[in-house]
Amino acid sequence: MSNERLVYLDNNATTRVAPEVVEAMLPCLTEHWGNPSSAYGLANAPARMIETAREQVAALIGADPRHIVFTSCGTESNNAAIQSAILCHPTKRHVITSAVEHSANIKFCQQLEKRGYEATFLPVDLDGGIDLCDLQAAIRPDTAIVSIMWANNETGVLFPVEELAAICRSHGVLFHTDAVQAAGKLAIDVQKLGVDFLSLSAHKLRAPKGIGLLYVKPNAPFQPYIIGGGQERSQRGGTENVANIVAFGKAAELALGHINDENTRMRALRDRLEQGILQTIRGSVRNGGGEPRLPNTTNIGFDGIEAEAILLLLDREGICASSGSACTTGSIEPSHVLQAMSVPLSRSKGSLRFSLGHDNTEADVDWLLEKLPAIISRLHDASPDDPLGQAEERLASAG
Repeated sequence: MSNERLVYLDNNATTRVAPEVVEAMLPCLTEHWGNPSSAYGLANAPARMIETAREQVAALIGADPRHIVFTSCGTESNNAAIQSAILCHPTKRHVITSAVEHSANIKFCQQLEKRGYEATFLPVDLDGGIDLCDLQAAIRPDTAIVSIMWANNETGVLFPVEELAAICRSHGVLFHTDAVQAAGKLAIDVQKLGVDFLSLSAHKLRAPKGIGLLYVKPNAPFQPYIIGGGQERSQRGGTENVANIVAFGKAAELALGHINDENTRMRALRDRLEQGILQTIRGSVRNGGGEPRLPNTTNIGFDGIEAEAILLLLDREGICASSGSACTTGSIEPSHVLQAMSVPLSRSKGSLRFSLGHDNTEADVDWLLEKLPAIISRLHDASPDDPLGQAEERLASAG
């Protein structure tokens, strides 16, 4: 990094923990450190704090607190919903998801296939959207569950979750949505959505990593994914992560209180960033449809350039972005999301995701718009036959 300035534009990967959230956690680590499942007085305060947090996260999604199960992360929540469906319906050996899901879904369904189950990965169109007719056609009598994300983590494209859930309901099939990227950016009402299961992850909401939740609709069949003690009303074993649960609750409260203002501000910043790039960098193309999509996310392709080279030079200017999901960083393969959208390989290999957050300002966007055009120009001028390391070394020596 060439300077001390940090412009963080990768908030879909994780977010900075809010000061108010840190403050809420501290008593759990100092004064109220007892095991909430114990029978003595030291357990009472942490037990109460967990239930307060349960009410706070339930309010964020319009749920009854009794239907919230705390987990370790969004991945566990997604896995738990799918695994529960197949355990509760042992004769149903078919699951449906989409081709652009998070790896938590894609890889879990691939594992199910190795165990003799069948999985259908619904396609998307060139804009990253899903056709409701494809879901209608894919549902079978032996379909145990349909699991489709609400907001794509790479492109920000939104799926019509309410309509998808209604189709599943009409067929008597369970429906789960991964709403990890939607929380804090979109208003969520599980009653209106009609979903059976919904996953969230706290570290996308300015809380620490290592805590998530699964909403389980009343009367939805559910078997725990992690077996242990009777924690979480016997729906998820394991000693409760009190500090992180409390942090999740506080973050949910903050998000709910600022969602409308943040949504409007974030959308304006995103449009400023996106339009600035598309207007100043010849050949740049947005991947994914215009609307509906998340207000904070844009994915832009630069044809004929390796994304890793762009990210390396951006990092030298104190700018953090990504080439896709943080869970697939290091992969030499192009994004499976962009592949499913039929984005040309030469563009998908040079595509970046910019995801804004609470702390971002116009100055951050302006800094990116000042630095990025020159970086793209210099990389275009480098020989495409050079290995990445040699091209970067030559560019660095050129100043």
